[in-house]
Amino acid sequence: MNILFLSIGDIPNIQHREIYPDLLREFIKKGHDVYVACSRERKNNAPTELIQEGRAKLLKVRIGNIKKTNYIEKGISTLLINAQFKSAIKRYFTDVKFDLIIYSTPPITLVDCIEYVKKSSGAVSYLLLKDIFPQNALDLGVLSKKGITAPIYYYFRQKEKKLYKISDYIGCMSQKNVDYVLKHNNFVDPQKIEICPNSAEPIDLSIDKEERNRIREKYDIPTDKKIFVYGGNLGKPQGIDFLIRCIDKVNKEDIFFLIIGDGTEYQKIADYIDQKAPSHVKLIRQLPKIDYERIVSASDVGMIFLDHRFTIPNFPSRLLSYLQAKLPVLIMCDKNTDIGEIALEGGFGYWEESNHEENFLGLIDTFLQSDLRKMGESGYRYFYEHYTAEKSCDIILKRIGQ
Repeated sequence: MNILFLSIGDIPNIQHREIYPDLLREFIKKGHDVYVACSRERKNNAPTELIQEGRAKLLKVRIGNIKKTNYIEKGISTLLINAQFKSAIKRYFTDVKFDLIIYSTPPITLVDCIEYVKKSSGAVSYLLLKDIFPQNALDLGVLSKKGITAPIYYYFRQKEKKLYKISDYIGCMSQKNVDYVLKHNNFVDPQKIEICPNSAEPIDLSIDKEERNRIREKYDIPTDKKIFVYGGNLGKPQGIDFLIRCIDKVNKEDIFFLIIGDGTEYQKIADYIDQKAPSHVKLIRQLPKIDYERIVSASDVGMIFLDHRFTIPNFPSRLLSYLQAKLPVLIMCDKNTDIGEIALEGGFGYWEESNHEENFLGLIDTFLQSDLRKMGESGYRYFYEHYTAEKSCDIILKRIGQ
């Protein structure tokens, strides 16, 4: 088959270790040709370009800036993405007849580009639903059904509905995601929706004690304390204000918090550290993936935070690196998300609702009294049984009859 994958994220190369390249390599292993259309933001000062890597062709589409920028520029750039992708595909893939289109949210604004490829190639379309937008923006107060932002909300809501309608199949990250989509979109046929979770290539990232101490010393991280690490995006969805309040409440000499990442709320944490100079917290700006994974592997517990106001189920992909490193997982999230329930079921984590700092303090005590090694082993086993890229690839191929 000829498979077209659409993403607004940048995929450096097909061997890059992230959830989407990992998945695409599985299709290549099974004998399929993969075509990728991904973005290249204007600030990178590079043109639209087609790169061939074996059975994969990567089309880097030059777009406006959508990350680490203001809402106005991000909004305009997002609205232009559809036309830019469509134009690039027409130019570079004009002679290719696609059999399958795979795409993920965000953004829903690629819907017209997807529709064009479906009509021109007769391809089957498969949506990897990673982000339920615009409802998530509604939950966080970024958009509203009334007032000045109401037209923006309803515009994106119509795009969202159209995306669900033109998708032949929809793969959701968890059962609660499936339930949410069906409950709030009664036009969606239940037969075309299934669980196809975040996944990755199965790599054991765990390390021995000697290597752990060496990595900690390199990054000036205590070797005699339990390291609770938070890695990933530092934005509004993660409830960074609540995260700061939580770690500020902890008063235990054997606990150290390590925060690694970047995003719109990064400066809030930096300001907190500058003003209060807490001895139990270290902030590291986003690192290359291999360095990030090594620090995670040298930690004791992975943390996931989600804003308690969410009415939609979220399932952060950072869970995968924690499980691969055999770390138990502490989860502070909203009551509509099932990632905490899955952690309990799999024996690799505990969760509480992210609305009271006392909930966090209670979880810290629970982890200090738990067998972290056993929980970590359970997590890696759960990853191998549910979250490998091969399993996701097989789910998609089975659904389309391959």
